[in-house]
Amino acid sequence: MSNTSKKLFNEFQLNSKITLKNRVVMAPLTRCFAVEGHVPNELAIDYYAKRADVGLIISEATVVHPSGHGYPNTPGIYTSEQIEGWKKITKKVHENNGKMFLQLWHVGRVSHPIYLEGEKPVAPSENALSGRVPRTDDLQYGEVRALETSEVYDMIDAFVKGARNSIAAGFDGVEIHGANGYLIDQFLRQDTNKRTDEFGGSTENRMRFALEIVKRIVDEFGGERVGIRLSPGAYFNLEHTDGDEATFKELLKELEKYNLAYVHTGIFDDTIKFEYLDGTATSFLRRNYNGNIMACGSYTVDDAIESVENEASDLVAIGRPLIANPDFVELAKNSKDLKEYSEEMLQSLN
Repeated sequence: MSNTSKKLFNEFQLNSKITLKNRVVMAPLTRCFAVEGHVPNELAIDYYAKRADVGLIISEATVVHPSGHGYPNTPGIYTSEQIEGWKKITKKVHENNGKMFLQLWHVGRVSHPIYLEGEKPVAPSENALSGRVPRTDDLQYGEVRALETSEVYDMIDAFVKGARNSIAAGFDGVEIHGANGYLIDQFLRQDTNKRTDEFGGSTENRMRFALEIVKRIVDEFGGERVGIRLSPGAYFNLEHTDGDEATFKELLKELEKYNLAYVHTGIFDDTIKFEYLDGTATSFLRRNYNGNIMACGSYTVDDAIESVENEASDLVAIGRPLIANPDFVELAKNSKDLKEYSEEMLQSLN
């Protein structure tokens, strides 16, 4: 192994509470294999345990409230049955000397009544998403309902309860999903947040939902056990509005106060350059946040090595190659060929 590759695969002191075996992270991968009651599938125990050689596993996005579902068979973390299901997974991961964070999720307007027992999806404002609902034949997104102010506080409570339940389920920490056009991201954006109460109308107010969630979870569990995923570049489920980039700059400045484990890039392809960000999403995060940055977005082994070696990021999250190669770290460390990912692999939890 060359000297330049050692940094990616060497032990990394994430913070004073957590040491990782390496800087490779299993990205959150929505697999839609939960069973009745949104309980994780028993097959997921082995699926995650096989990948415990990475420095950190981030769970598939996991819903914090019944109104937060927007895809079929996604797991939750709001019932005792779900907690028990996750306990089996974290136990096996820890037996394999791995570490695992749960990703806390609410999709907001990115949903359909078929997932919500006939109810309208909830969102910051009545700005519906257009287009076809994924993993359906031809269902279209429709009307959404704006959350009442009291309900916004209920959603904050739901994220905090989700964090509490995650720790009870044996997770080493949590990642707050504030990316990819889902509920927290919707509150941050001018296009999707037209509110006139304390959660909209100004940069400070649009940030309030995200920061209240962060503050309360950090107050309870410490920043060392909390990460957040952000998409400063609008690329999925929403549109960019001039000035949104300033909101993210201010948000990142505020997040520095909480000693978070990391900030994680939410994007599918991190080679995309956004003019309003003066570069890629990860480079924007690196320039505007003084703390651990986790890059993500179609990274190859060589890309990941280069990113950490050049200090463009501190960690790199790997997605599809880890679906295809449970032994990704061993193969990559020894410069061995990786099995190519294919969509057929999504039909099983190998």
